[in-house]
Amino acid sequence: METTISKATMLDMYRTMIRIREFEAEAIELAKANITRAAVHTYNGEEAIATGVCVQLSNDDYITSTHRGHGHCIAKGADLRRMFAELMGRETGYCKGKGGSMHIADLATGNLGANGIVGGGIPMAMGAGLGLQVAKEKHVSVSFFGDGASNEGSFHEALNMAAIWNLPVIFICENNKYGISTSTAKSMNIEYIADRAVGYGIKGLTVNGNDIVEVYHTFAEAKDYVLAGNGPVLLEMDTFRMAGHYFGDNENYRSRAEVEKWKAKDPILRCEKLLKEDYNIDQEQLDAIKKEETQHVLKASEQAKQDPEPLIEDMLDDLYDPTFEEIEWNAFSKA
Repeated sequence: METTISKATMLDMYRTMIRIREFEAEAIELAKANITRAAVHTYNGEEAIATGVCVQLSNDDYITSTHRGHGHCIAKGADLRRMFAELMGRETGYCKGKGGSMHIADLATGNLGANGIVGGGIPMAMGAGLGLQVAKEKHVSVSFFGDGASNEGSFHEALNMAAIWNLPVIFICENNKYGISTSTAKSMNIEYIADRAVGYGIKGLTVNGNDIVEVYHTFAEAKDYVLAGNGPVLLEMDTFRMAGHYFGDNENYRSRAEVEKWKAKDPILRCEKLLKEDYNIDQEQLDAIKKEETQHVLKASEQAKQDPEPLIEDMLDDLYDPTFEEIEWNAFSKA
């Protein structure tokens, strides 16, 4: 695929991928030190997907994320200190330390939230797309989810409703080959998840999710297609998670040979090769970006460590809208 992406955009995407990788490295160190408050699922190996997609979105475009959602949050513009604070259970976190790694949301950037329920974000993205359509806003709603979620009822229900209502939704399946420890070969009787789009009369494509250029161009085309009023699109991004399902996973369900084969397809290494060969970027420039992002991540982590934990008396806050009793309920009318 042609690299018709500007040097500035390519370097911006490379920086985002490095930021995600460095964030995950620090998250693992925090987990090892027992500083995080819940399970940590890393995005290592899948960075090109969130990056190539979110660089083309504004704060008025929505995304829904997954339990493996740090990459989506960062690519959509989340603040690293607040993310680390959430992982550590601090009151300065995005959910005031009450949600943890799997429940980060940032409405200011259009991130409707990560989700610990497999497939839980898919109908949320469909609903956001309906809201955009009703408001006649020229923006898109993007749902990130894994291959395991494509076997959930929420996936099929959301695709069906988005299709019949012609909603501006782009469904992105990050097919990393394993739903926890179950391979796609054992969990579905098809080769390509994107083929399921046929059953709903919508467009479906399978692309190399480790190729930042292919991700970028494919999403750009899908976004134009959806905004032109052609209805939703299902994009299957072929990728692989380099680490286990979560920190502490013994990975006894896949071979080291398989992992090493995919590590050779590392999206960051692939992007570095492209930057050197097609954009005349030297190793010194790449190393400088890595150093800057590493320092940025570590500074955010250290700052979050100093932040206070939630107070016990605030435990029940945020469960209900404080103005709930003042809400006036009116019967729905299409008029």
